[in-house]
Amino acid sequence: MKKKLLVVISTLLIGQSMGKISAQTAVYSTERVSEKSTLNDPKMDWWKEARFGMFIHWGLYAVPAGIYNGNKVNGIGEWIMNRGKIPVEVYKGYAAQFNPVKYNAEEWVKTAKAAGMKYMVLTSKHHDGFAMFKSEHPFNIVDATPFKRDAVQELADACKKYNMKFGLYYSQAQDWTAPGGAANGGHWDSAQNGSMSQYLTTKAIPQIKEIMSKYHPTVLWFDTPTGMTQEYANQILDVLKQYPDLIYNNRLGGGVKGDLETPEQYIPATGYPGKNWESCMTMNDTWGFKSYDNNWKSSKVIIQNLIDIASKGGNYLLNVGPTSEGLIPEPSIERLKTVGEWLKLNGESIYGTTASPFAYLKFGRCTRKGNKLYLHILKWPTDGIIRVPMDNKVVKASLLTAPKQKIASNIVGKYTEFKLPSTTKDTIATVLTVQLEGEPKVTIEDPIPSLGKAASATASSQSAKPSWAFDGGRKGWIAKDGEKTGWLAIDLGKPTSIGSISITEAGTFDKFVKDFKLEYKEGEEWKTIFEDKTIGAGYFKSFKPVVAKEFRINILETSKTPQLKQVQLYFDE
Repeated sequence: MKKKLLVVISTLLIGQSMGKISAQTAVYSTERVSEKSTLNDPKMDWWKEARFGMFIHWGLYAVPAGIYNGNKVNGIGEWIMNRGKIPVEVYKGYAAQFNPVKYNAEEWVKTAKAAGMKYMVLTSKHHDGFAMFKSEHPFNIVDATPFKRDAVQELADACKKYNMKFGLYYSQAQDWTAPGGAANGGHWDSAQNGSMSQYLTTKAIPQIKEIMSKYHPTVLWFDTPTGMTQEYANQILDVLKQYPDLIYNNRLGGGVKGDLETPEQYIPATGYPGKNWESCMTMNDTWGFKSYDNNWKSSKVIIQNLIDIASKGGNYLLNVGPTSEGLIPEPSIERLKTVGEWLKLNGESIYGTTASPFAYLKFGRCTRKGNKLYLHILKWPTDGIIRVPMDNKVVKASLLTAPKQKIASNIVGKYTEFKLPSTTKDTIATVLTVQLEGEPKVTIEDPIPSLGKAASATASSQSAKPSWAFDGGRKGWIAKDGEKTGWLAIDLGKPTSIGSISITEAGTFDKFVKDFKLEYKEGEEWKTIFEDKTIGAGYFKSFKPVVAKEFRINILETSKTPQLKQVQLYFDE
């Protein structure tokens, strides 16, 4: 995965035998390819039904497992070659140690199915250039390791056997062991020098042809389009045209939009309305296996992430990072088992659902199937009553796990209230199903204050506009270069009750902020609502509602110039 800036929050030496693959002489257009929206394309039907998939980052980097020359290398596991500046020949030497004899593709598929996952995406080649399949290029798992088996073929076969959709990741631009392959941050070994055009025509494009023709993936996941131009992207698109049902993401480069938006390690506050999107996330802090990364998310967090993503119309691609032996780490297995148990009872509220009609619900999230709503209660109300901003007639309301137990409803002002039973609380998420008469009639269309006509944003300083942090765009606010403190404020135009905030800092893994406050203005004085340390991507916090016209994030300490990509305030009556 790429350590990249996210905005709406917001990741081989060519041997003599390469003569077997000849570079084709062709002229490719430098015009940006015109793409139609695939939001309602039939090829996306299964994907939108699925909602939940498994990402698998597995490769040669599992051998060093985050340690080089006896030292822990900072960063995510699959980037160890780049972060540790490991020479090409040294890194290629890990292939002799890669012998994952405990790899059992069928067991992996069974694990994914038991977790309620509907598709799997495996790294066929990551940025290190090592192929997990039998390739004409010799740096691959069959020709360069004692394992001598095609891991991709085995997983493709197992997915077909157990009716699991199969996808592949392919790093089209970055390749740290092939001459000419791109390298984020630049090359560090003369063996990497060469022409990117030659790399594409002699390795990347031939390998893309190989995986498409041999394994027939339903999803192709590109990543980190470092150095990718429109011309280069068009060469790859020329291959993909042969596969009209293929789903591919937005990371090819060259202005290609693809079929999916791909927020990494965060859940966008409002999703991507009008687009297909998929949040990819790790269970701990790394994608590829690191022996010392034990910072595991709880099963509860993972399930509530799935609910949150589905409520915004997206898919959840949850990662596992197998060991060099071919085993999915036991903490991942344990968490997937719990997720699967929850989905056995509540999967109806996730699979095949669409986004919530409500911008915000204080108690949790909502998914939808036509006139049926699934209200996911994540925060149990102290009075046992949840309030939904709609005034439809309720045909029936009941708990998903107890359909015969009817739940009373009553319209009070702008809200329909539901009185919950006190004995059936799920500690992760209780799902209330509500059958409505007709389409949901939302009584509060936009309970999330944003930059409307009356609102305005200001900041302590700027090299990028303060308003960009509130507009849902792809830029965000940045203070003047070199500053270590700063503030970003919004004037909502009138006193408004605010009870929650979501903030996204600079990038997927970056946590530059070390200390900050959320404040509101009373008269001429700024008063503290709460103080916290780090932000990162997808920060969310609820607090006792405050009625004020002006709010600000006051960054007291940061290791880099203050910058906030996305800020969202949440209304609370």
